[in-house]
Amino acid sequence: MAEGKTENIDKIHIRLHLYDTNIAVNINRDDEEKCRNAEKLITKTINDYASMYKGRRSDKDVLYMAMLEIALRYETEAQRNATAPITNVLSKITSEIEEALK
Repeated sequence: MAEGKTENIDKIHIRLHLYDTNIAVNINRDDEEKCRNAEKLITKTINDYASMYKGRRSDKDVLYMAMLEIALRYETEAQRNATAPITNVLSKITSEIEEALK
């Protein structure tokens, strides 16, 4: 039971303004800066698309285009991070081979 209380202590209640909507969320205290940065990224991306397609696309289309852009950024970064351990191992093996050949 005490464990559940510890988890609640680390949670905070914040309000975020995402584009034209305010939402209240409970998050881990350590994630507040990331949430604030995500709030800015979401709002900026939607604003960019809204200004590009003002009067030509629906609000729903603008939101989906913004979500797609953010998801593509996420996927690109995830793929980049997935190859980093392999690159590190290959570098280490290459160094060991070069050392052995000396």
